[in-house]
Amino acid sequence: MSRLLVRNGRVIDPVQGIDELMDILIEDGRIATLGREIKAVDAPELDAEGLVVAPGFIDLHSHLREPGYEYKETIETGCLAAAAGGFTAVCCMANTNPVNDEPAVTRYIMEKANRAGAVKVYPIGALSKGCKGDELAEIGEMVRAGAVAISDSPNPVANSLLMRRALEYCKSFDVPMIVHPQDELLSDRGAMHEGRVSTRIGLRGMPGAAEEAFVARDILLAEFTGGRLHLGHLSTAGSVEAIRVAKARGSRVTCEVSAHHFSLTDEDVAGSNYDPQWKMNPPLRTDEDRKAIIAGIADGTIDAIVSDHAPHHRDEKEMDFADAPFGISALETAVSLALDRLVRPGVIDVPALVRLMSVTPARIVGVPGGSLAEGSPGDLTILDLERSVTVDPDLFVSKGRNTPFAGVTLQGGPAATVVGGRVVWQR
Repeated sequence: MSRLLVRNGRVIDPVQGIDELMDILIEDGRIATLGREIKAVDAPELDAEGLVVAPGFIDLHSHLREPGYEYKETIETGCLAAAAGGFTAVCCMANTNPVNDEPAVTRYIMEKANRAGAVKVYPIGALSKGCKGDELAEIGEMVRAGAVAISDSPNPVANSLLMRRALEYCKSFDVPMIVHPQDELLSDRGAMHEGRVSTRIGLRGMPGAAEEAFVARDILLAEFTGGRLHLGHLSTAGSVEAIRVAKARGSRVTCEVSAHHFSLTDEDVAGSNYDPQWKMNPPLRTDEDRKAIIAGIADGTIDAIVSDHAPHHRDEKEMDFADAPFGISALETAVSLALDRLVRPGVIDVPALVRLMSVTPARIVGVPGGSLAEGSPGDLTILDLERSVTVDPDLFVSKGRNTPFAGVTLQGGPAATVVGGRVVWQR
């Protein structure tokens, strides 16, 4: 029997209403006992004094790149980066090469993740064949093979009829559809947020209305079909308000935001001297949008915080801003950003953060986790709220070094990551 005894930690489990100093005994990969001064024979111990012990954090939105783009990231390096960032599981998007639009690719991803032996990986299957938005993919077969959700992200679904059919089909398998809400015609090949800043610095912009139009459409279609809609990486005040109104009338819709969208704005793009490390999709919006996102986190409108990890090769991010690819390497910074920008200033408390990064993500995609109840998976995210973290991309475990946070010092970060009762990363 494999065992691990975690001692003296501040154990936080919002599901059970626990926030107190306790020990946790994990046996054969599952939570066996919670209590004080647990005695266990032949159990290695992990001292968590002064640390927070939470159910493992689950990232709902990551791009692990493999198969097909291993020069950007592999499943193994992505899993190791997730562990270093405090995540015990990641949900990986389908825009690989070949696209994860059939069960053979789904099984390949799961087998590679199992061999990597770090964190759990939950594949997200493509909504359409090739993520092209023309024809539904084999949704049922992918779900049976292990896919936990369906998405074409980062491609939006322009065809409203296809969107309706996909929501209806996903409903029959009780899996969520994760969408990238964006009207590409309205976005008009923009590189950053459209507004005063883009006009001032001369870059083509993407208006917030391009996101908000599809948020409104997709909410209406979800209510019409009864399907489970999850709106990915929202970035505007209008989108947050649309979710707030939809939830007030009983809509099943859920949503997420990435850490960089509550941390940065389009003024940071201007201050970067056209550095493509600040180029992402959706783009960094105005300070008013950023504040609206923070307000949505505080009042419970927003359900989850994600990394939106999108690693690229260094050469790709050295192109001109307009031509460089969208996205940042985020698995190793998301938790520290949430602690520094949300918990430290008192926007939310630590139990609320655990709900946003563990409890609710587990519920949205229907995977085990989100609680430390006896019999639950022995997956733990252990946090040091006082840790000083200076972001150094050269020290990233991920192959992706593309981050706008290089040199930034944050307060709070992961201290250890435990998966199935095994310490997979420790500071």
